[in-house]
Amino acid sequence: MAQKRGKTDMMKHLMAGAAMAMALSMSASPAFAEAHMEAGADELRTAVMEDMPGLFELYKDLHANPELSFQEFETAAKLAERARALGFEVTEGVGQTGVVAVMENGPGPVVMLRADMDGLPVVEQTGLPYASTRTAVPATGVETGVMHACGHDTHMAAWVGAAQLLAERKDQWSGTLVMILQPAEETGEGALAMLEDGLYERFPKPDYVLAFHDAAQAPAGFIGYSKGYALANVDSVDVVIPGIGGHGAYPHTTIDPVVIGAHVVTRLQTLVSREISPLDPAVVTVGSFRAGSKHNIISDEARLQITVRSYTDEVRAALLEGIERIARGEAMAAGMPEDKLPTVTVQDPYTPSTYNTPEFTENVMAGLKERFGDRVRETPSVMGGEDFGQFYRADPETVESLIFWVGGVPMDQYLASERGEVELPSLHSPFWAPDAEVVIATATEALTAATLDLMPKSGG
Repeated sequence: MAQKRGKTDMMKHLMAGAAMAMALSMSASPAFAEAHMEAGADELRTAVMEDMPGLFELYKDLHANPELSFQEFETAAKLAERARALGFEVTEGVGQTGVVAVMENGPGPVVMLRADMDGLPVVEQTGLPYASTRTAVPATGVETGVMHACGHDTHMAAWVGAAQLLAERKDQWSGTLVMILQPAEETGEGALAMLEDGLYERFPKPDYVLAFHDAAQAPAGFIGYSKGYALANVDSVDVVIPGIGGHGAYPHTTIDPVVIGAHVVTRLQTLVSREISPLDPAVVTVGSFRAGSKHNIISDEARLQITVRSYTDEVRAALLEGIERIARGEAMAAGMPEDKLPTVTVQDPYTPSTYNTPEFTENVMAGLKERFGDRVRETPSVMGGEDFGQFYRADPETVESLIFWVGGVPMDQYLASERGEVELPSLHSPFWAPDAEVVIATATEALTAATLDLMPKSGG
């Protein structure tokens, strides 16, 4: 998810209470057939199972060959070719490396299914036989290993699975299917890049947008969702605090930026606790505080790096204004002149909050509950970020959207973690290895079933 910007533990509370009961009701065996093939399976699920050998081979190839944000050239090309073979009209290079595949099938709504493609600069340590050994050079300029440590490989495999099933079932739906492969989700830039490259102007604009994300703290096959705000605005803020440096033995001749910075850090805690309503979720976390280089030198500068999270635009604006006000105010209180007050820079673009339109979410999940039963549960919203929210924000008057979770933890590992025997790896961990077959099968079936429900044949 978008840089996952501190989101590595975001799923830890997904399984509170009700979801644990669901996990215990399922077989403790991690075997694919036991986890997915349940009573009441129908023709669609049977078709998913028949497609799984090929989808799993695709997954292993994607997992072994990840590419960094805006470097997804091989990935985009191989999946674009699959879409063409299924009968989609395919356009590559949208938003740099994005892919748009369109299938028109009579009158009806436009449904867009999205998967993200990029991997992370992480050296894989899963020990899988198909583990990535790829290396690449990210924006830092330092060569690194590359890994699908966030599960985007499962997203793409399920995207292909849904495309196959829907292309085979054109007699069961009517409308226009727009399937997109999005670059650069990890940096929070890819969705906006596709929109700015004319996604809603060059191609049919969707009535409904769907996506899923694997979950690293939920048992494989679990489906979780949140109505309304599901993920947060994520801002990265840099604060540079000038000082007047000097010798540590003569502090009275200086204005110490470390002291100013310390006051800023402390004062920032009151933004959430005293300035934002307790009913409005908000986070202000100082992740880095750097100043000085020697014991006896008072530095002439301190730097803070802050992550800021919120749901509404109003709360976001209040937090960002508050950070600048506090930084300047503490510097003024320390006696810094007007021309040497702190500078506050908010990185642009930021990752906007993701909003699941409530009625649409309820309707889609009602259908999935009929299909999956207790495996579908409403879960708390989280303060992590995902740039999927851009697709709704681009036209909130006409576009409805939903992103949901699909659990990926093998059942034996999940139950062992509940007993306190193991610690589960998080998203972005070099050890994250989901039960990919269950994730892909569950997500493929869910995306396909939801799309068929949204695009019934005329008169059906």
